[in-house]
Amino acid sequence: MTSKLNTVGIIGLAAITSLAATPALAAGTTAGTTITNTATVDYQVGGVAQGQQSASDNFVVDRKINLLVEEVGTVTTNVVPGQTNAVTTFQLTNSSNETLDFALVASQIAGGTAAHGGTDTFDATNVRIYRDNTVTGSVGSWDVGDTLLTGYVDELVVDTAIRLFVIADIPASLANNAVAGVTLRATAREGGTVSAQGAAITQTAGANMAGKDTVFADIAGVTGDAARDGSHSDNDDYTVQTATLAVTKTSRVISDPFNNTTNPKLIPGAIVEYCIAVANSGSVPATSVVINDAVPGQLNFNAGTIRLNGTVTAGTCNADGVAGGSYIAPNVTGTIATIAAGAAQTLVFRATVN
Repeated sequence: MTSKLNTVGIIGLAAITSLAATPALAAGTTAGTTITNTATVDYQVGGVAQGQQSASDNFVVDRKINLLVEEVGTVTTNVVPGQTNAVTTFQLTNSSNETLDFALVASQIAGGTAAHGGTDTFDATNVRIYRDNTVTGSVGSWDVGDTLLTGYVDELVVDTAIRLFVIADIPASLANNAVAGVTLRATAREGGTVSAQGAAITQTAGANMAGKDTVFADIAGVTGDAARDGSHSDNDDYTVQTATLAVTKTSRVISDPFNNTTNPKLIPGAIVEYCIAVANSGSVPATSVVINDAVPGQLNFNAGTIRLNGTVTAGTCNADGVAGGSYIAPNVTGTIATIAAGAAQTLVFRATVN
């Protein structure tokens, strides 16, 4: 008897070891599968073998609804005012044990702290959802070859993850570091019919039934998305990175016909120097900065005196610019190619008092 028990123990341990070594998919056995198990009994009477007896049992595998929506990446999406087709990226995984449709909603938070810090202060416009086309185009990044979705993902098979892009336009005239929070939420729907969104799914209540029951197994998502509700969600955000320009215009008298450069006065014939300083307190460079200034009728522009790209020290313009710009009466015009974040540059010119 003891040897038999030991043998059974060894067999049982081997079976457990074998099961532990077998990898399992996240979704598991397909919902609706019928599992049948038959037991047999062989016996003897008076040393003579009798007919084998058997009994079977079967049950239907129930449906586990599980999904995951995740932001792809860990940083905000930097945008500029007036930008179109700004992209936030998410991944949707069907971890259920059945092919399903998934209804999608892209919404925006209303105030509060956004996903990557900062306070939500504006809403993007023209919000759309695209599915990554993994056959053509730039796989993993949004491009015009990706599929614009009409509110749902169709027939997403078991253990499959797909990339989704929430695309939006950014309003103009936004301040530097303005933030818009975006939420993508997916909700499981019945699958089985191609190119048509399936019906809503409800969880089976009460005791286990003979047919295919439904159990929600999803974890909680972002605020307002509870666990085991057949939905999941995650947040991302847009952060405006722009140049913020401040313009200062000053003048100083250089000389007059009587005092020359020693304590000159603003009398007719005096030479006046104007300085237009443009400072960028934003977080990105300002480019193609065009400065225009109309010379007053009481002054005569001094040809050849326009200087660009000068610097400012303690609010005073330095005489370190380079020749450039143009004058077409009455306007002085100059273009500064780039004003870096945190920097200031100038346009300087001179005129004579009539």
